[in-house]
Amino acid sequence: MQRYEGRRVLITGGGSGIGQATVHRILAEGGRVVAVDVNEAGLKATAERAAADGTAERLTTAVLDISDEAAVRAGVAAAAKTLGGLDVLVNAAGILRSEHTHKTTLELWNKIVSVNLTGTFLMIREALPALLAGDKPVIVNFSSTSASFAHPYMSAYAATKGGIQAMTHSLAAEYSKQGLRAVSVAPGSIASDMTSGTGPGLPEDTDWNLFAKLAPAIGQGFAGPETVAGVVAMLGSEDGAFITGTEIRIDGGTHY
Repeated sequence: MQRYEGRRVLITGGGSGIGQATVHRILAEGGRVVAVDVNEAGLKATAERAAADGTAERLTTAVLDISDEAAVRAGVAAAAKTLGGLDVLVNAAGILRSEHTHKTTLELWNKIVSVNLTGTFLMIREALPALLAGDKPVIVNFSSTSASFAHPYMSAYAATKGGIQAMTHSLAAEYSKQGLRAVSVAPGSIASDMTSGTGPGLPEDTDWNLFAKLAPAIGQGFAGPETVAGVVAMLGSEDGAFITGTEIRIDGGTHY
């Protein structure tokens, strides 16, 4: 299935987790990809996997902090130049930090907002001119099930993901007449670096009973990141041509 032959794709968070899985899925479908991340070692692993898969000639990697306005401006311009334009932007980069809300410092709040919400905005703003000049342009943003359902100790994270979801609706309306689609995915119960013990960093006195309803209804536990990558690939292709201004929940029925 070569849905991405000739398509030019910029993916943030390409050094780990769902972003990395999305890079490999789109490469496998014939796309040309620029993958960016703050994690240089992760990007190296992404490139090594692409080399093993025989897709390395269509992959470019670059270190980029999406919360840095100047870096985003330069990074998006470089990606568009490398690819000769831009057709799809996948905003997979994000951080998950947890704390009791009454103990959440302004520094922690601002850090989560600067990466997840502001970083997504900056990538969109800088990529829009190239996308609007591209072929059947698509923006796929990453929300989360936390935007609509209770995830304890994650109020700051949930706020950013709710903001991304709302922003996606606005983008879809604003640019629909120019041919751009904007969709968000809302993963939940997905195994990745973000959901590992080092990702959420739950408080030491976590009440695990609060997580009783946060278990998939199907399967044997959390799904792999490739589960989400397949949906992202669909949304950015012609198979998703009639989907815009909405979010798709991918959580194995955790929140049905």
